[in-house]
Amino acid sequence: MRSPIAIVDVDRPDTWTRYRAGLCDTCAANCCTMPLEVQMADLVRLGLVDPFEAEHEEPRHIAKRLQKARLIDHFNHKNVVFTMARRASGDCNFLHPQTRLCTVYDKRPETCRLHPQKKSPKPGYCAYGRRGA
Repeated sequence: MRSPIAIVDVDRPDTWTRYRAGLCDTCAANCCTMPLEVQMADLVRLGLVDPFEAEHEEPRHIAKRLQKARLIDHFNHKNVVFTMARRASGDCNFLHPQTRLCTVYDKRPETCRLHPQKKSPKPGYCAYGRRGA
């Protein structure tokens, strides 16, 4: 019999589990509840921004359009980083609510591709387990 999944707090990396191969196989997608920062290339890969638009339009204009469409919540002008909008539950908009699987896995942003090994509040650790109470 499997031991129960530990309760973790995605906002407290000290409760996280050291990442190991296969950890994601039984995960509840806790990383998909954290704010997702993306670059312009990610938005193009996701199909939210046209490559021509990305090359010729000011990022702030693109950000304004994406905010109006409720696709992003925030735009950092200095670093040209977009923070993706999330559902009211805090889940990523690309996370399937029933299966807890990524619906854009092949097109997922670089942040997701590098999490948790390199791109994480605590690199090498993951917010694996059940969400905290």
